[in-house]
Parts: sequence; C-alpha cells; structure tokens
Amino acid sequence: MTGKRLITSALIFTLFLFGVCEAQLRVEPAFWWVNMENPKLQVLVHAKDIGTTVPQFSYAGVTLDSVVKPTSKNYLFLYLSVKPGAMPGKFDIQFMQKGKAIAKYAYELKDRRPGSAERSTYNTSDVIYLLMPDRFSNGNPANDQAPDMIEKLDRANPGGRHGGDIQGIINHLDYLKDLGFTAIWSTPLMEDNMDSYSYHTYAITDYYRIDPRYGNNQDYVRLSDEMHTRGMKLIMDVVTNHCGSNHWWMKDLPMQDWLHQFKEFTRTNYQISTTYDPYASDYDKNLNFDGWFDSTMPDLNQDNPHLLTYLTQNTIWWIEYANLDGIRIDTYPYNNPWKIAQWSKGVRTEYPNLNIVGECWVHSPQEISYWQSGTKNHDGYDSQLPVVMDFALHDVFLQAVNEEDSWGSGTRRFYNHFTLDYVYTRPQDLLIFTENHDTPRFYEVIKGDMRKFKIAYAILFTVRGIPQFYYGSEINMPGSKDKGDGDIRRDFPGGWPGDVRNAFTAQGRTAQENEAFNYIKKLLNWRKANPVIHTGKTKQFISQDNCYVYFRYNNEKTVMVAINNHDIEQRTLDGSRFNEMLSGFKSGKDIISGTTISDLSRITIPAKTAMIIELEK
Repeated sequence: MTGKRLITSALIFTLFLFGVCEAQLRVEPAFWWVNMENPKLQVLVHAKDIGTTVPQFSYAGVTLDSVVKPTSKNYLFLYLSVKPGAMPGKFDIQFMQKGKAIAKYAYELKDRRPGSAERSTYNTSDVIYLLMPDRFSNGNPANDQAPDMIEKLDRANPGGRHGGDIQGIINHLDYLKDLGFTAIWSTPLMEDNMDSYSYHTYAITDYYRIDPRYGNNQDYVRLSDEMHTRGMKLIMDVVTNHCGSNHWWMKDLPMQDWLHQFKEFTRTNYQISTTYDPYASDYDKNLNFDGWFDSTMPDLNQDNPHLLTYLTQNTIWWIEYANLDGIRIDTYPYNNPWKIAQWSKGVRTEYPNLNIVGECWVHSPQEISYWQSGTKNHDGYDSQLPVVMDFALHDVFLQAVNEEDSWGSGTRRFYNHFTLDYVYTRPQDLLIFTENHDTPRFYEVIKGDMRKFKIAYAILFTVRGIPQFYYGSEINMPGSKDKGDGDIRRDFPGGWPGDVRNAFTAQGRTAQENEAFNYIKKLLNWRKANPVIHTGKTKQFISQDNCYVYFRYNNEKTVMVAINNHDIEQRTLDGSRFNEMLSGFKSGKDIISGTTISDLSRITIPAKTAMIIELEK
C-alpha cells in the first residue's frame, strides 16, 4: 500500500456490521512488534456498534486478557499479552455477533530491528537544529494541498500554511551536516486538520498519521533513514497534553472522562508553579493541569488509564516504526505530572538509553530542577525526564548580551547562573538555547549586531548542556515576536521554487549572512571534534572589568573561553589570576581567529569579542 494515507489506509477498511449498515473500522495501533520489554498491548477498535461484538482470535504466544467496552458502543479496548517467544506474523481478529463473524481485522506482529532497545540517542556531543517543517523548505509542491485537509496553501498569510515538507528537509540534510549539526528536532509532523493555524501542528487530529501536506508515514521513515546514513539523529516532537478539536474522536469520545470537560470553555491558568507550591490551593493546581491550553486544544485526561496507555503506546510505536533517536515532549507541566511521569517511564522501559527532553517553561534553576529525573523533591515527585529545557539560561542570553557588566548584569549573569548548577542532578543534561519557535528571534534581541551574535554562540556552544539552534539563525534571520508568531517563523530563503534568492548557498546569502553562517560552521565543526566540550569539567572565574572567563577541561585537553563584553575597549587579562588552570601550558590558539597566543601571562581581547583558546603545553 502506498500513498499519503499509508497507515490510515492500512488500518481502515469497509465492512458490513450486522449485515445492514456500512462503517469503517479503525484499529490503533495498526500493528505491533514481538519481544517488547512490556508484553502488554492495548488495541483500540472503533466502528459503528463494534462495542456490541465479541472479539476473538487464535495465535501462538498471544492471549486476549480482557476486553473493555467503554461508554460509547462504537469502541472496544482489547488487552493482549504478546509473550516472549511469540513469532512475527499475522492473525485475524474476528468480531462475533450471535456466533457469527461479522467483521475481521488482520493484525500483524513485526520483528524488531536488531539492537532496537539499546538504540543510541542525542547527548552532549550533539547540536540540535530545530526547524518548523512548514517554513523550512518545500521539496514536493505536489503535496501543498490535500483534498481531505481543511486549510489550504496561503503563503502570503504569516499564519497560514506555506508548503514546507519532509522532502524539503531531506533535500537539505547535506547542508545541515556540512554546517555541523548532528541532530534535528522538527516541530510536530502528525496530522493537524484544523481550520486555521494548522502549520504549527501542535493541535494533532490523528496521532498515527503524518500530515499529508508534509508527506506520508513512509516519507518520515525515509527521513530517518537518510539521516542515519549521514550519522545524524532524528528527534520527534510529541504532544500528550492536548489534541486538536477536530480530532476524529471528538465527535464520538470513548468515555466522557477522555477529556477534561467543563460547562463552558475553561482555559488553563498557565501557573506551572502550583505543581510544587507547598501552599497551592487545589483549585489553582487543578486548573493548571485540567484547563484547556487553547479553545481549539481539548485537554486530554491522563487520569484515564486507557488514554494514558494510548499515548504511551503511540510514542513507542513511532520510535520503533521510524527508528527515532529521541523525543521532545510539549507542555510537559500541563499534563497531570504523576501520570505523565508514568508515560515517560513506560517509554524508557522500552528504550532505557533514549533521551526525552521536556518543555518545562519556568525561569529559575530551582524550578527547572524539579522537572529533571533524580531530583529529591519535597513532595517525592520524579518526572522520569532525563533532559529538561534550560529556560533560565535562555533568559540570561536575552539580557546579558545587551548590558554592560556590573554586579548582577552583563556577563556576570552567566557566572551567577552557573553557580546554581548544584540544584541539578545532571546539569549536563539540560537543553540550552538562545531562542526557539516560541521566543523572540535572537536577531531582534541583539538588533542584528554580529559582535553580540558571535559572543552568544561562542558561549552556547562551549558551556555545559545539549545546545539547540533555531533554523535560520545561521544567517542571523530576523523576525519580530511583536508582529506575531508568523514573523519569527519566516520561510527560509531559497526553500521554495521561485524564491528570489537561495540562502542555502553562499552565492545567495548577503555578506553579513555569510559572516554569520561561516562563524557557526567553524564553531560547530570544531565542537564536534572536541569531547572536552561534550563531557569535560568546568571552572569559571567571576566576571571582572567586563570580562568573563571559564575553562572546559579533561585529562587530555583544556580550553579557555574568554569574553570581553565592553562595547569599545579592548581588555588585557592578567594570566596569574587563572594560574590554577593555565599552569603547565605555554601557549594557546584562538580557534576563531586562528591567532597564536605565545604569552599566556597577558591575553589581550578586542572589544565585544569572544575567544576560544586551545591551550598547548
């Protein structure tokens, strides 16, 4: 079976129920695998009056443990055990009525890829490129429109669909690899069949189908395969807190508590702090978890065990099916925290090495640490999240680059921030960034100033953590948050047939864009070859006289990062202050300028400049 509805077509077919009415049978997941760590499998079946039937099958090593008939008679939940040793193959699930099979579904159990459970994942050796597929590149204009999708192409509308797709990403994998990126996080690619603003795809309407305007499920697997041949890693963006209001089940919920429902539209209060506030009222806390993120995003109820299993299995299905290297989960703290921790644990039970990064949009290290697995929280909570987004460091970037140094401003903010790393169980397992698809474009923060640009990315790519980079920033792409999200999610120049210029090529970039591009390329390819930045220790020195200095070091190598944040004056550092790190080294080389520093006792740094110095004995 081929085409844009590969999986959906495979799992939906026409049947006659009770010999009188025609309906469609939906089975999710459509297939599964043998030898999973968790032998239990929930199969959701949806069709008119399917709940009045009795399912049965016979297959060696597989048992039907129970059947749940929910409120809606159009659903069944089948609970199977796929025992160790069960063989790959197909078997018919028959749906019986009065001793007669009135429908059947050929269920398949597949063999897993060798080493699937021990798969590698993204880590501190990687730099992640975050892109929005609709805005990155249109590699296949034939899928710009889809007959069963409501919203049509409207590139002139900043909030409309612009036509970027999976093929566009594949077409530029060599560009990204050459630039030095080792992983891609794409915002969601699952179907978002909403009336408007469907380009961001965070209002999912089918959890098992790639949106046909991006391609199909096979295209997504092909993207994964193409990345793996280049030694790159693919991270899927997963949304468990809410779905889209046009999701297929919204017209026929399995159970009334599948969603959090109210007499009238009730929005979350967005108060994540109520989760760990020892004095929080139940009213405020419940509203944070249960209120809808938006009027078009119904809030899913993870307290419903069937839904929680559905969400967990869906993520596992995509990891196994598309051979994924990691997960990013959206709006983690708006889920029921204890239940979504079960989701995380369920996924990592199958893939113990797999990294999951949670979007926990809070602004202090103490709050961020609450959401990282292993933290000894006052309420006993463990999120099971190995990686959390470091929004507190993001805030430092937004402020520090535009300030002169003082007791608590400028580069002193970086120093002060890292002094709080003691609150983390694993400070290296934080996703660090200057911007993403929801924050102001860094270009606007620094007003296009290339000196500030270079300082910021010298820091981002040399401090602890897993760096994430937002598409287009390699050419210092502009965009104003004040003008709306569409402006910070502009089309990448040259990603569309007929674009007036192609910024994927040096010839298509302006002089300043090439300056930014070449700087990022040099930093990333240097970083890729230096494990001392990935896993080395850190030693930092208090910012003085507008200069911030820190070292990354291990038994094999020491790198000195020195930043002069003064706008007009150069600074000369007295090397004796840093003797505990410089002792034994005779010289150094600035990897950015290529300059050799033969006298480490006096290191001169130009105004508004970052130096990354490889020390030599």
